[in-house]
Amino acid sequence: MAALEGAGEVEAALDSVFPRELGLFAEAFPAETRYRLCGHELSIAQHHGGRLGVAAPVWEAALTLCEYFEEQKLNFWGKKVIELGAGTGVVGIVASLLGGDVTITDLSVALKQIEENVHRNLPGKCLGRTRVCALSWGVDHKKFPQNYDFILGADIVYLKDTFPLLIRTLRHLCGAHSTIYLSSKMRQEHSTALFFETLLPLHFTSKLVFRDDVENINIYKVTSKSHTGQ
Repeated sequence: MAALEGAGEVEAALDSVFPRELGLFAEAFPAETRYRLCGHELSIAQHHGGRLGVAAPVWEAALTLCEYFEEQKLNFWGKKVIELGAGTGVVGIVASLLGGDVTITDLSVALKQIEENVHRNLPGKCLGRTRVCALSWGVDHKKFPQNYDFILGADIVYLKDTFPLLIRTLRHLCGAHSTIYLSSKMRQEHSTALFFETLLPLHFTSKLVFRDDVENINIYKVTSKSHTGQ
């Protein structure tokens, strides 16, 4: 009995230092961050953990792309927009707040997080023209139309094995009048430059329109080689 009581005392002491209800060692933990982007206050949920992996956080390249929209005063009113590899959905949410008819996509595992953020941040008038759905590059991309005005992606170029799948998806989605904006951290270890400097130009006209030297982030404006302008 004395041993059991001693064990109980140790357990109680540990609980006082590491309270179980805090979930310090949980597989996943939620976070919420506030941003001011394009004149809007956003509250973005991020469910960190093994399940979502790199889809959980807001990446700096996404914020840089939203800031670029504001600086350039991009007009999304009445435009059909799709975001690829959305993660938290922050870029697509901003595009919707700026008037776009927006489809926000990622793998199925990320959709719940995106939907939470969409409902957190979009008023009813925007919800009516925003949808969230699964898109697996190079697999079910043909379920989507080919006439988007804007195709958006932030930090989606980081796995070399997915490069051909992403190219295939972009070729399907990008019509003669489409404009693609890709914002990316230029990670040498992920062959990011190979994608933008070698693979992408084989199929598209690509132009570096913004460079953040501090964060090592590039934004590329990409169009079909038969692009006729917005």
